[in-house]
Amino acid sequence: MLDRNSQHQIAGPGHGQAVSADLYYDGAQNYSPYGRDHSDQDQGFNPLRLLFYVVQYRWLIVMMAAAGLVAGVVVTMMQTPKYQATTQLEVLVPSAKVFQDIEVVSENSDVRAFLTAREKLKSRALAQRVVFQLGLSEKPDFLFPTPDFSLSNIFYRAFGISKSASVEEKTPEQRETIAINRILNDLTVNLVTNTSLLSITFVDQKPKYASDVANQIAQSFIDQRVDQTSETSDLARQFIQEQVLQVKQKLQKSEEELVAYAKDAGITITGDDKSLIGSNIEALNTALATAIQDRLDAGRVVDQIDKGRGASLSPVLESVGLQKLNEKLADLTSQYQQKLGILKPGFPEMQQLQSQIKELQRLYTNGVLAITDSLRQKYQEAQNKEADLKSKLAEMEKQQVVFNDKNIKYTILKREVDSNRSQYDSLIAKLNEVGVSSELKTQSAAIVDFATQPERPYSPRLSINLAIALALFMALSASVIYIIELLNNTFTNPEQIEKELGLAMLGILPMVDDREVAASIADQKSGLSEAYRSLRTSLQFSGAEGAPRSLLVTSSEPSEGKSTTSFKLGQDFAALGARVLLVDGDLRKPNLHRLFGLDNTMGLSNLLTNTVRKEDLAGIFRATKYPNVAVLTSGTIPPNPADLLSSPKMALIITNLGKRFDLVIIDAPPVVGLSDAPILSRLAEGTLMVISTNQVTRKSAKTALKRLRAAGANVVGAAMSKFSVNKFDYNYAYKYMNYQYYEYGSNTPRIEGKVDDGADHAAHAKSPALRRFVRRIRSGIGGFIDRAKSIS
Repeated sequence: MLDRNSQHQIAGPGHGQAVSADLYYDGAQNYSPYGRDHSDQDQGFNPLRLLFYVVQYRWLIVMMAAAGLVAGVVVTMMQTPKYQATTQLEVLVPSAKVFQDIEVVSENSDVRAFLTAREKLKSRALAQRVVFQLGLSEKPDFLFPTPDFSLSNIFYRAFGISKSASVEEKTPEQRETIAINRILNDLTVNLVTNTSLLSITFVDQKPKYASDVANQIAQSFIDQRVDQTSETSDLARQFIQEQVLQVKQKLQKSEEELVAYAKDAGITITGDDKSLIGSNIEALNTALATAIQDRLDAGRVVDQIDKGRGASLSPVLESVGLQKLNEKLADLTSQYQQKLGILKPGFPEMQQLQSQIKELQRLYTNGVLAITDSLRQKYQEAQNKEADLKSKLAEMEKQQVVFNDKNIKYTILKREVDSNRSQYDSLIAKLNEVGVSSELKTQSAAIVDFATQPERPYSPRLSINLAIALALFMALSASVIYIIELLNNTFTNPEQIEKELGLAMLGILPMVDDREVAASIADQKSGLSEAYRSLRTSLQFSGAEGAPRSLLVTSSEPSEGKSTTSFKLGQDFAALGARVLLVDGDLRKPNLHRLFGLDNTMGLSNLLTNTVRKEDLAGIFRATKYPNVAVLTSGTIPPNPADLLSSPKMALIITNLGKRFDLVIIDAPPVVGLSDAPILSRLAEGTLMVISTNQVTRKSAKTALKRLRAAGANVVGAAMSKFSVNKFDYNYAYKYMNYQYYEYGSNTPRIEGKVDDGADHAAHAKSPALRRFVRRIRSGIGGFIDRAKSIS
């Protein structure tokens, strides 16, 4: 067995000293254990992976982007330029009115007014009015515009060629219909948010038409509203005039009936619409109330007189004459009392004063009596007046009862007269109001901002078209890339093998042109040779005890590089000092003898069929020009390879060969379609699957691995062949595999030989840069052909 403990003592190729096995260790990526489940490594969306997909298909993306830009320019050229003009119109909503002290304010009605105005602006009647005002039905460039999107627009815009249909080809009605439809189709009316403004926008191929039509629509809307208001006022005035005549006739008739009845019934009506009897009764009631009040007042005065209090009444106290008599009496009384202390009462002067006092008292008493008698007389007059008024009121009330019986019909006739007069007055007021409003012709809308003639078209916009076309073509390129990746069911990178098959990736073998394979294998400094040495090192660490003593090399399908791998691995292990035997187990299409330049007359099939003589038995294991490398060719091609390989003798041969050689490498046939490889995999300690890049399908590789495991094979890992190291794949970890890295010491002489690159020159005659360039071109073309074959 080849293990780590024995490797460090194996002599290197061409050297006598011992070489440490650490020199052949190429990294931790070869330590992946057998049967590792990589399904848990799927990280979902990976932006870096997406980036490398973009880089991988960069030329497709660039071409699609260029096509998108060209398409955007072409689409722009195919579109006819259009100009847009906008007019702003303010809708004047009537302010709130007050009816019978109730204020009516409704925001919903305002919103309905704005929406109604917008729909009227988009109405066919208004469009017809605009067509008539601007004479659009007679303008061919308006009636028959250039198509909005047409291939001919490219020539029109490039050379300025345009052709309009003749106006005479259509009747006036048809031209009017066409013009109206054009206005309705290209007109947009929107309500500016949180305002009472309407934005009127019209689009046309001519900037003048765009502004003229937008302004005329606003003006025609105002004129239409004014005309409608005037027409309504005229109709209302005519109607009210008719009503006035009718009500006037009814009023005259009702008044005549009222006067005739009042005359017949003897009913007299005062100016305040009351009857004479009623007025008299009202006057008598007022006079009676006054008389009663006067009687009561006089009665209270007489009552005071009867009680002897006449001198204290206000009329007595307020009398000027009595006041003077009272003053003079008081003065004489005062003199008398003063002189009484000096003179005796019988004294003549004292007697004279007493007589004067008595006379004044008599005069004062007579004065009071006269006033009280007048008050009694006033009381008696008040009683008489009250009685007379009561008598007259009773008489008038009797007359009122008779009048009320007659007044019932009079009231009915009077009510009808009042009703007719009220209607007549109201109609006269409305007639005057309608007349004034019709003369004023108030506007319900006003133009805030007139549309100006646009200087540049708003459509098409090259930037937007380019952005849309670029986005569409980028989406198309993404779809194409997705379909390519979906159809490409082969392996393009090592991670796919690890994830799909669950095998450890032991080696990555770069893509080499078929005409340069021999030279690359012979050149120990080539990239292919270095990759095989890396595969050898990985096999050394594939098991607990090192490399397996017997290794089966197989593949899913033919032409994946398994024979070349067996051939090169035998050389590389032999270079470490191991005795290596290469067995060509492909008894159907053997190839090892060609690689070593040997004949295939005797070999494995002869051993299995006992057709080898004993003296020739030792010579069947042929030495090669490579040290420590022997080969057992397939021998004569038998008719029953599977029977021979499944025989006990084959197992015995493999066992004995494992004892004689350090490593037995069996080059087996492909797995799919044949049973040879599963049979041989049971006999070998380890099996290596060679999987070619962009060639074998994933389903085929899975089927082959399943068959090997079903047969009991120990699949130690996989080697990925024909990997395009110059291709920028999304997994940038493999980018380090490039020819510049592998071809160290490129200044040393290369193996002479011819390279068929289209010129008959020696390979060493070309510069390294030119050789690399030619190699990359061939690699790219070959990879494309292989992928096309795998997809087909």
